[in-house]
Amino acid sequence: MSAVTTSRRSYALLADGTTIEIRPVEPDDLKMVRRFNRAMSPDNLYLRFFSISRRAAEQEAQRVCRPPDPDHVALLAWLGDRVVGIASYERTATAGVAEVAFAVADDLHGHGIATLLLEHLVSIGRARHVEAFCAQTLAENSAMLRVFADAGLSVERRLEGNVVEVTMPIPKVAALTEADAYLDAVSRRESLADIESLRPLLRPVSVVVVGASRRPGTVGRSILHNIISGGYSGRVYAVNPHAKRLGAIRCLPSVADLPEPVDLAVVAVPPASVPGVAEECGRRGVRGLVVITSALDARQGEELLTACRRHSMRLVGPNCFGIAVPGISLDATFAAAHPAPGVAGLVMQSGGLGFAMLNHLSRIGIGVSSFASVGNKYDVSSNDLLTWWEQDGLTRLAVLYLESFGSPRKFARTARRVGRTMPVLTVYAARTKEAQLAAASHTAAIATPLTSREALFEQAGLIATETFGELLDAAALLATQPVPAGPRVAVVSNVGGAGVLAADACVHCGLIVHTPSDSVQRRLGKIIPPGGALTGPVDTTAAITPARFRRCLELIAADDGVDAMLALVLPTATNDLLPAVCAADIRIPLATVVLDQSEGVRLIARTTRVAARSTHRARDTRSDRPAVAPPAVASRVPAYAYPESAARALGHAVRYGAWLAQPSEDGEALPDLRQADARELVAGFLGRVPGGGWLPPRKTGELLGCYQVPLVPSPAATSEDEAVAMADKLGGHVVLKADVPGVLHKRAAGAVALDLRDSQEVRAAYRRFDDVFGGLLTGVLVQPMVTGGTEVIIGVIQDALFGPLVIFGLGGVATEALADHAARLAPLTSADANDLINSTRAGALLQGQRGTPAADVAALRETLLRISRLADDLPQVAELDLNPVIARPDGVFTVDARIRVTSRETADPFLRQLRNPSHTGPPQQNPHQIPGLKADL
Repeated sequence: MSAVTTSRRSYALLADGTTIEIRPVEPDDLKMVRRFNRAMSPDNLYLRFFSISRRAAEQEAQRVCRPPDPDHVALLAWLGDRVVGIASYERTATAGVAEVAFAVADDLHGHGIATLLLEHLVSIGRARHVEAFCAQTLAENSAMLRVFADAGLSVERRLEGNVVEVTMPIPKVAALTEADAYLDAVSRRESLADIESLRPLLRPVSVVVVGASRRPGTVGRSILHNIISGGYSGRVYAVNPHAKRLGAIRCLPSVADLPEPVDLAVVAVPPASVPGVAEECGRRGVRGLVVITSALDARQGEELLTACRRHSMRLVGPNCFGIAVPGISLDATFAAAHPAPGVAGLVMQSGGLGFAMLNHLSRIGIGVSSFASVGNKYDVSSNDLLTWWEQDGLTRLAVLYLESFGSPRKFARTARRVGRTMPVLTVYAARTKEAQLAAASHTAAIATPLTSREALFEQAGLIATETFGELLDAAALLATQPVPAGPRVAVVSNVGGAGVLAADACVHCGLIVHTPSDSVQRRLGKIIPPGGALTGPVDTTAAITPARFRRCLELIAADDGVDAMLALVLPTATNDLLPAVCAADIRIPLATVVLDQSEGVRLIARTTRVAARSTHRARDTRSDRPAVAPPAVASRVPAYAYPESAARALGHAVRYGAWLAQPSEDGEALPDLRQADARELVAGFLGRVPGGGWLPPRKTGELLGCYQVPLVPSPAATSEDEAVAMADKLGGHVVLKADVPGVLHKRAAGAVALDLRDSQEVRAAYRRFDDVFGGLLTGVLVQPMVTGGTEVIIGVIQDALFGPLVIFGLGGVATEALADHAARLAPLTSADANDLINSTRAGALLQGQRGTPAADVAALRETLLRISRLADDLPQVAELDLNPVIARPDGVFTVDARIRVTSRETADPFLRQLRNPSHTGPPQQNPHQIPGLKADL
C-alpha cells in the first residue's frame, strides 16, 4: 500500500532485542553528526568515504543536515542518547533513481542498524515514488555488501575498478496472499529481534512484583501468591516500602534496591506512580514489564511507554490481567486457579475472558503453553505472541481474542505465516457499529467493522468463530485431530434422529455427508440390526452391540473418499458405546457426540494406538533459562454435547485444510496502467478543492481510464436537442441521467430514466427532469441502454485502520437491502478476486442459472484487480462506487461510477517499527479494566 512516513520518530528492535530510535536528520543535528563522524576509525572512514580525509566527513555532515526537500532524505539512528547510525538518499539525474549511503558506529557493526535504516529508506522512497536505489561501495566493504545482499531486494552489481555499483529496484507492496521476497526477509529479521526481546517476559529467570500489598486478596498480593504457589523456580522479589516481608518473600523499599537486574517486573501501583516505577525499572536493568494498573491518562501512558523505549523494555498492558507460562510454572496473574501446561498459546485483550479460556483449556486437557492478557496493547500484541509461538517448539494452536488492531495488515501477514504451521483461532468481537451514520455511497454503507474483520481474517487464514463457545469447540478438535483432507464426513449414530440432525448441521456448515460405497454397505448390512440405515447418515439402531458398533466405525472410516468421521452415541441401560468409539482403529479425524453429557465439550482418551502428530522439545541455547518440555499428549478425541457443535468444529477444520492447500500466489501484472497520470489528476483536483470531495463525472471517467476500467459512454447534453442528438449517435435505445450537483443516488432521487427508445421519450424525460429539479439541473448524461446480465457492485472504502477494502456483491438499487457482499483488503491477487466473487450469491448467478449463459468472469476478475490496484496506489481515494456493473457473456459494463477523494496520508503497515509513545492516545474506556486498582502499600 502506498504510504507516507509522517512520524518524526519511530522505534524498532535490533537483532539482540534492543530498542533503537530512528528519526529524520534536522539542521540542528550538525554538531552530533560531526561528533559521530569524528568518532569513526580510519578504517571505517575509508570504507564510508573512500578516503580517510576528515574533509570528506565534514562535507557529508553538511550534506545530510541540510533542510529536507523532496529529493533528499536523511535519517539518524539513536541508541539511548548516542547517534549510532546515519542513512540518506539523494535523487540522481536518472528519473526514479536515488543514491543511498550508510554509516554505522564502529562498535555496533553486525547489530542490524544499517539494514533497519535501509528498510526505512525503502518505505519513504516508495511513498515518494522512487523506483530504485543505487549505491557505490568499495569491493572490500563486505559488511555493506552483505547488508544489500540480505535485505531481500533484487540486487544488481557491477564492478568498476575497486568500486561495486549496486542497483536495487524498490518492490511494490505485495498483496496479503502474495509471495514477496522483500517482505519475507523483513519479517524474518523482525521475528528474530522480536523473539530476543520477549525472552525476559516469557522465559524470565527472575521476577519482581512492584505493589505487592500487605492485604490478602488485593491484586498485587494475589499475583505474588500465584507466582510462589505455582511453583516458579526462578528468583522472586517484592517491592513494598511499608512491609518487611510478605510471607516467605522479603520486601524491598524500591526497585532501585533490587540486588540484581531482574528480567520481569509486574507492576500493580496507582496510575500516578506507574511512570516513575517504569523509569526505575529501566534504570535497574529490568527488560520486561507487565503493568496491571488501569485508567492511565494520556500523559501517564506516554511517559510509561517512553520509559520502556528509552530502556529497551517490552511492555504488556497496561490494564491487563498478567501473563502465565505454565511450562516453567510461572503464573503472574490473579486468576483463581493455576493454568495447566499444554499446547495452546493464548492471547486475550479481555483479561476476564482470558481467565475463562485458561480454565476451559485446562479443564478439558488441552492446557496452555503461554498466556498474555495484553489489555490496552501499548506494546506487546498478538503479533508478538504469534511470533513467539511459531518457534517455541511447544505451541500447537494459537487462540486469540482481539477487540482492536494496531496494524491489521502486519497482523494478517504474521498470522498467515504462522497459520501455515499451526491453526490460529479467534472469535469475532465488537462486530456491530452503534449509531451507523447515513453513508454517502452504497460502498460506505456496506463497509462495517465486521466487513473489515471478515476480509482480514479470510485473507490471513484465521479460523474465526461466531461465539466464545464455538471457539472452544474448534480448539478442542484442532488440538487433538489432524486437519481433514476434504469436506466429506461420515456420520454414524445409534440414534436415528441424532444422525439426521448431525447431517443437517454438516450440510449447513459446508460439509458433505458421506454415502458408504456399495461394498461397505453390503458388509454393514451383515452387522447392523434390522431397521437401521446404511446409506448415510448411518443409523446402527440402539440395539447394536459395542463390538459391532466399533466394527461399523472402522469399516466406514476405511471407505474411499471419507475425510472425517462424526460418531454420535447415546448410552442406554443395555449398552455404552463410547468405549467402542475410543477403541476403534480410525486413521482419519474423529469427533464424537455424547448426547447426554453435561459438558459442552470434553476430551476422552483413545484406547487404541493411532498415529499422533509429533511435538518438539523447545530449544533454548541460553543455559540460564528454565527448560520448557512439551506435555505428554495422549491420543484423545473431542466429545461434544450437541451435533451442531461438532459439525461447526469440523467445518472450521475443513476450511482451514482447504486454506492450507492453497499455494502462495505471485501478483498478476496489469498492463497499460497510467499511475503517474492518476496521481497528477488527483493532486490537481485536491489543489483546486483542498478539502476533497466527489470528482465530477468527467474526471471520474478519466481516473478510471488511467487503470483501463472503462465506463459505458456517457456524453453530456445541456438541452433537449443535444440529448436527442446524443441518443441518435448511441443507437436510439438509451438511458438519461439528470446531472444535479449533490445528488449521488440518482435512481432513488428520480434522476434516472430507463429504456428510452425514440426522440419523443428522450424529450419527455428531459422535461420531467427539468420540472423536478428546476434550476439545479445542469444537464443530462446520455448512455446506451445495457440489457441483460447480472448487476453487481464493485466498491472501495479507505478504512482508517485497515487501509483500502475492495467490496463486491449484488448491485443495483437494492444493493444494501440484499446484503450480499464480501470484501478483501487491496491489492488483490487473482485468487483473492476469485474468492471475492465466489464468496457471494452473485458468484452463483454469474456462472449461469437455468439455461442462462455465464457471465465473462475473467473480465470481472480483471476489473476487480484493476480497481484494487487503483485503491492501493491512491490512498486519497476515500470512496469508489461502481454500481451497477453489468456482467454479461460479452464483457463487463460499468454503468455508473462515483469517486470521492480527500487529502490523506497513510503509514506503511509493514515498516519494522514499534508503537510510538506519542500514539498511546487518550485514556481508553476499556470495559474490561480493573476498576479502582489501588496498591495498599
